[in-house]
Amino acid sequence: MFEGTVPARTAAPIYSTAVRIGVPRDLLHGIPGLNVGLFGEELIRIPSGAVWQAWQLIDEIGGAGVGPAISVATERGCFGVWDYLFSNGPTLAESLRTVHEFRPLVASPAAGAAIIVDGGLFTIRETVALLPEAIIPAREEFTLALMLRRVREATGVHLVPIRVRLTQAAPRTHEHLVDVFGTRRIEFGAPYAEMSFLDAANLPTDCNPHQARIHRHYAEMLMSSFRVAEDWSSTLRIAIHESMLHGDTDLRTVADRLAVAPRTIQRRLQEQGTTWRDELETVRYEHAVNLLRNTDLPISSVAARLGYSDVRTLRRAFIRWKGLPPSVFRQADASTGPTRQPKPPVR
Repeated sequence: MFEGTVPARTAAPIYSTAVRIGVPRDLLHGIPGLNVGLFGEELIRIPSGAVWQAWQLIDEIGGAGVGPAISVATERGCFGVWDYLFSNGPTLAESLRTVHEFRPLVASPAAGAAIIVDGGLFTIRETVALLPEAIIPAREEFTLALMLRRVREATGVHLVPIRVRLTQAAPRTHEHLVDVFGTRRIEFGAPYAEMSFLDAANLPTDCNPHQARIHRHYAEMLMSSFRVAEDWSSTLRIAIHESMLHGDTDLRTVADRLAVAPRTIQRRLQEQGTTWRDELETVRYEHAVNLLRNTDLPISSVAARLGYSDVRTLRRAFIRWKGLPPSVFRQADASTGPTRQPKPPVR
């Protein structure tokens, strides 16, 4: 069910936050699939990889504390009916079961979650284990901070977890997390992100049975009415981009991400009058121009993000694309004023 996609509505506050903290719009608009024109469409889903890349930029530019800060700015109702499902049952545990049932209203179906009741211990857990390179601290902190805020709103109780676990590596300091969660019992490098509370499962919520039925019915209607924005080329380029960020630009790796055979990708590209090599070249070119234009990353870091083994390989490619080295392009572009969208390389 819509694997690898998220509702376009979910991307809207993330995009707005990215712009607010200083992520260049051109850099965001360069992310394939992050179509700003779709953000107001409640029934449209976009590739989750596009939102993942926006989160990565937020994490890099916003720094420590940006995730919880975003949760503070997302008022109840920001994520539509899903926000009101926190009061869909008479108790917190019952409500959260409904919240998790309808998680695809705000996330990819693969982004699982669970609640665990063990005696008086009540745990809210993100169940998808990620590889270290896929962990984005800002996103992880945002998710737990938002859940904490919503359960406090639903119960009217200032709940404080007795323990918080995060999958990210321990930062240099985490005082901002102590302020957010109200506890110093914060562990890092855990297999899952989670919060645990004492004697919270049976706390009553501000549930109105009539409204609860309406909210659930509406949530079910949305789940059955979603449709994915039709743009296969953007989906392919996102998969290439994600693989590139993980240091692998092999056709088979990208095909595995899309759950198709490599031959299927090659056939569809042939139908569109292009090739795998051309698509890889285009993604590298567009991402290179965006990084050189809108960040201060060293040329060596730009090369690494494009999946190149060294700076010399990037230099040769950039001279082929633009007729000048990347360092010269960056200097010349900085002196020309406003940023522009890159044009595909001439082959």
